Amino acid sequence: MSEVTPAEMAAIRAAANWYARLSSGAHSEADQRAWDHWVTADPLHQLAWQRIEAVSAQLARVPGRIAAPALQGVVQSRRQVVRNLVVLASVGTLGVAAWRSDPAMAWRADLHTAVGERKKLTLADGSLLLLNTDSAVDVRFDKQQRLLTLRSGEILVSTGADPLGRPFQVDTPHGRVLALGTRFTVRTSGQGSDVAVLEKAVEVSPLGAVRPQRLEAGQQVHFDASGYDAVRANDADVGAWQQGSVIAIDKPLVELLAELSRYRHGVLRCDPAVAQMKISGAFPIDNTDLALAALESSFNLQVVSRTRFWVTVVPR
Repeated sequence: MSEVTPAEMAAIRAAANWYARLSSGAHSEADQRAWDHWVTADPLHQLAWQRIEAVSAQLARVPGRIAAPALQGVVQSRRQVVRNLVVLASVGTLGVAAWRSDPAMAWRADLHTAVGERKKLTLADGSLLLLNTDSAVDVRFDKQQRLLTLRSGEILVSTGADPLGRPFQVDTPHGRVLALGTRFTVRTSGQGSDVAVLEKAVEVSPLGAVRPQRLEAGQQVHFDASGYDAVRANDADVGAWQQGSVIAIDKPLVELLAELSRYRHGVLRCDPAVAQMKISGAFPIDNTDLALAALESSFNLQVVSRTRFWVTVVPR
């Protein structure tokens, strides 16, 4: 990132103050209107707001013990929160991503996608790799192994037969997935990693596990560095993103919006009164505005857009 100008720094400070105020839960409608006027008044304000949101979104994906010093001060000192946000936003995402065990940042990975982008590639061994939104992967193929290191985001892998008999493995910050001639997805965040098998089988080995967990087709598991949760059946929407959809079957609205928010910039949230409303349907991820319009037309909901970067779903 290039050096931040004084005007950009002033806008970042103002954006951090607005973010701390609006995230406190104590802001008024007048505050919301004032923020809306501020953010639309100058393109520099919009860029500063995007930086603050990007920092907040990345902090939400890193382990709590690391994110806490930056954001948990909301209760203790809004001034300290603002200061931390300003520092992180002004230096870029470098410090936020530094929790990863590998020193290379996600944006320097061999393969990566932007927010809302998906990418399909054929690897050197003929295996197919799909990257979902906001993902980063390193690729290391040598005489002994075929290894993908998932730095962030989500991938879908269809492994090809290897004449050299090299194992095909996917590493995350929480452990390793060994493919057993299969098709599967891996997703990682600061809260852990998730594996879902679409064909054949895999073995999942968390960093601290004594033995691997085998998953068959139709099964998925969540794991972190200390171990794994109980194996369960795949959700209906596993891998649906490769077809451009999020599929919901009686999914709470708050969870559906969290999924859709992965494919767009800005804040996408809902009123607590409708957070647990059960939603069913298929929603496009290449046009999340269309997905929100579908929610509004099919359910007793209203989509309130302060700007394209701040959207709230409320009861109608």
